[in-house]
Amino acid sequence: MTANETCGRIGLYPGTFDPITLGHADIIRRGAKLVDRLIVGVTTNPSKDPMFTPEERLDMVRAEVGRLGVTNVEVEGFNALLVKWAQKKQATVLIRGLRAVADFEYEFQMAGMNQQLDPAIETVFLMADVSLQPIASRLVKEIALFGGDISRFVSPEVRDLIAARVERIGRRGDY
Repeated sequence: MTANETCGRIGLYPGTFDPITLGHADIIRRGAKLVDRLIVGVTTNPSKDPMFTPEERLDMVRAEVGRLGVTNVEVEGFNALLVKWAQKKQATVLIRGLRAVADFEYEFQMAGMNQQLDPAIETVFLMADVSLQPIASRLVKEIALFGGDISRFVSPEVRDLIAARVERIGRRGDY
């Protein structure tokens, strides 16, 4: 018996989660319904300037997943080619969240490349809830750095972590 037969369908939801937003949490909650086991993969992206370390993001995502109350979700860090990591985890589904057309163009290209690398791994796109579609981690950080209210975009716990980080590194702007 293979690991997939004993564990059922395994899905991966990769991202930097810097920080994890309510949109991410929505995709995790909904993605967990599509697979028997969902692994949320916290990774680094060389083109992004993270506010939190990989370890801090892992802790943040684990805490948020715990608050969601989903029992088939685990959180792991990874720093590898996504398809290679999926193969190692014996995952057959990649879950990706979409907010807008611009996301789709990038994700469509990535899905095509991943399909070329391993045709056995399917990519499933989930649209973020309409009320959560404009939320982007990059924008949440920018709003926080300029002293704006981010409470509609992240959980209270994540809001407090961001506020503490902004206090440490300093706010931007004149107002």
